[in-house]
Amino acid sequence: METLFWICLITGALYALFSLLFGDLLGDALGGIDLPGFDLFKPVILAAAVTLFGGAGIMLVRYSSFAPVAVVLLALLIAVVGGMFVFFVYVKPMENSEVSTSYSIQEMIGRIGEVTIPVPQVGYGEVMIKLTGGNTLHIAYSFDRCALAAGMRVVIVEEQEGTLGVSLLEDSI
Repeated sequence: METLFWICLITGALYALFSLLFGDLLGDALGGIDLPGFDLFKPVILAAAVTLFGGAGIMLVRYSSFAPVAVVLLALLIAVVGGMFVFFVYVKPMENSEVSTSYSIQEMIGRIGEVTIPVPQVGYGEVMIKLTGGNTLHIAYSFDRCALAAGMRVVIVEEQEGTLGVSLLEDSI
């Protein structure tokens, strides 16, 4: 019986170590595949439960006088409770926090911005664009070849080599 517990403990610990060292590499190779099924059966939760089952079983065999059936049942109970703990304390909060604030400069086309550094007829100035994660500043040129003063609202018309072509927004006159 103790051999089974040791196998579970070692397997779970090795899986955790393997995931720590090679998890990102393996996830990139598989293209971020998300397997269907219940959230409680995610690999990290199953690995935690298997490891807890093995560790609890070893401790109960060595330091208690329970019958083998009671040891297995208690170890299973500890594994289930521990797996649920990992799910509610680690996995679920991490799923909700995976929000990216990144953007592509191509996504700026059609957005409204405000001139922060005047844009001359020919040459460059700067515009501020409000995004969900905050504000971003970009170098801009006048798409219509007309001077734009600081504080004017503009619309981004195009992007060329990281520079935004802007035009005066009609309602800001």
